[in-house]
Amino acid sequence: MNKMNRDLLVLFNQELLSPQAIEHEVELLHELLQIVERLDNLVTAHEILDLNKYKVIGKTLVIRNTIRRQELKPFVFLNCKN
Repeated sequence: MNKMNRDLLVLFNQELLSPQAIEHEVELLHELLQIVERLDNLVTAHEILDLNKYKVIGKTLVIRNTIRRQELKPFVFLNCKN
C-alpha cells in the first residue's frame, strides 16, 4: 500500500494498549481515510451550490471537475449532502 504522508493526532489510553496495538489502530484509521477520501466517494457525498445561477448541481462530472479545481468561482460552494 502506498502510504500518504499525513499527520494524525490519535489519543489512546496507553495503559490499555500496547505500542503494537496503537500502530495497528493507526494503520486501520489510515486505510479507512484512504477509502473515504477517494474521488468517487467525495462526488457521491457532495453537491454544488451555484448562487450565481441559483442552481443546485448534482451531476457527477461537474462535481468531479469542481473538486479538482484549485479555487472555486465566487459564490460557488461545495456542499456535503450529509
